Amino acid sequence: MQTIGLPEPPPAGEHALPAGTFDGTTVFITGAGTGLGKAIATEFARLGANIMIASRKTEHLDAGRDAIAAIGATVDTTPCDIREPEQVAAAFDACEVRFGLPSVLVNNAAANFPVPAEDMSPNAWRTVVDITLNGTYFCAREFARRHLRADTPGSIVNVGASYAWTGGPGFAHSAAAKAGVKNMVETLAVEWGPYGIQVNGLVPGLFPHEDMTADIKGNLERTSDKDSCQPALRVGRLRELGWAATFLASPYARFISGHTLVVDGANWQRRTLTNPPVVTVREQMGKGPFEG
Repeated sequence: MQTIGLPEPPPAGEHALPAGTFDGTTVFITGAGTGLGKAIATEFARLGANIMIASRKTEHLDAGRDAIAAIGATVDTTPCDIREPEQVAAAFDACEVRFGLPSVLVNNAAANFPVPAEDMSPNAWRTVVDITLNGTYFCAREFARRHLRADTPGSIVNVGASYAWTGGPGFAHSAAAKAGVKNMVETLAVEWGPYGIQVNGLVPGLFPHEDMTADIKGNLERTSDKDSCQPALRVGRLRELGWAATFLASPYARFISGHTLVVDGANWQRRTLTNPPVVTVREQMGKGPFEG
């Protein structure tokens, strides 16, 4: 019996849904100028959606616009710090002026970096929680309020993380915030379901990409072989995450709400029969002893 891992997905450029599934639909995506957000935006665009990208950074807005425009889709951008409700409202105003009320919101923007909990500053904690948890809520609330006033249905996809269930050593700030995001999915799905708004979560596994931050790349570089560390015996392909996101927001998933879909080849559920020696977070990060 050989270990062969999970098969590769269909090639890039294939559609997971019928062509034109999102024709005439506007998708508002936060943090879609880089990495996973850009991959998700690309799949929506390839299925006909108009894309509105919101980000704090001009260079990320430009990168996202260029990526979507390169495939011939319609795209616009708006500056927005999702920690500020007034800026969130202004970004949705800009989207409505350009495309009308967005039918889909993808809350992808987040802040994260590895750090031992004892080294974390109060400002680092507040910043990550403010962007990842508060910003996600502010965007979801703004989206829902506009649909409630208009009596129109909508779909929200919140990008989460598997350590919302398991805890995240080295990422206490992000793990706590993502646990809140997961709970938000379940809570808001019940509150807003009667008004036609579905709310789901999407959790990516390991999807290496060129926009990863230097510290997270450093952690990966200390992992000898990323593929063999996954039950699937391979890492994720960006298009697989995009296909999952478009399905959750599509007409084919209307009765799915309050669910968080994990796309990680079963990695977060992995358990070993024999436990290896414990290696502290500081050692895993290549840090010396804590000195206060």
